[in-house]
Order: sequence, then C-alpha cells, then structure tokens
Amino acid sequence: MTTMERSTRNPVDAFLDAARSASILSTQAWSDDCVIDATVPNWRFQLTGSREIRQVLSRWFADRASFAELRRQALPDGELVEFLLTWTEHGIPHAAHQVHIITVRDGRIAAQTIFCGGRWPADLLAEMAEAAR
Repeated sequence: MTTMERSTRNPVDAFLDAARSASILSTQAWSDDCVIDATVPNWRFQLTGSREIRQVLSRWFADRASFAELRRQALPDGELVEFLLTWTEHGIPHAAHQVHIITVRDGRIAAQTIFCGGRWPADLLAEMAEAAR
C-alpha cells in the first residue's frame, strides 16, 4: 500500500474488508506500535505491533465470511464497530458477534479494543435460536 493509498483509505474499512475476505495477513491497517486489548470467552489479552496483530487476527478471520449484521458509529478519534460475522468452516456454518472500539491516528489503527462472544458452530447457533423463542 502506498503512502497515498494509506492516507485516503479508511483503515477501519481495510480491517473489515480483510476480516470478510480472510486477507488479514496482507492488510496494512494497523500502525507498527498499535495495541490491541481483546476480551474473549474466559480470557483477556493484549497484543502490540502490526505483525503480531495480523498473525493472531488471521486465525480469527481465516475463512471468507459475510456480515449478517454490521453497525458502525463514528467516534472523535475512530469508530465503534459491532458485527455478526458468518462463515463456513470445514463444511459447518459458524458465527461470531464482536464489538471493536478502534482508534485511528495518521491513517492507521493505533489502538483496538475487542469484545468477542466466541465462535459459534451450527449446533450452538440452533440452540441459541431455540432459546430465543
């Protein structure tokens, strides 16, 4: 990505496109000193640096997917993004519900706080749908 592309392309768009297309490893959305604070089921951890962030998130977003729900809210220094992502993994439908509080600085993601409900396979999705009735 050239300097011109980086300054004109929204890094949040780049992240969401990469999550959907399973191309996290090749995106340059994060600054080299970016810090991610992630809360996942029964765990919380931090990552620092674009290389480490891409390595971890490429495992989270390893399959081509679709946003069944996507809500974006502008913040003074970035965006609040909530989504329900759906994909098929080894022939089994899955979904994940996440919220990302993203801080943008100098055309890159400088900080990202993530809340993830986990990865839900088809049988668990069916159980949740039944419980909602």
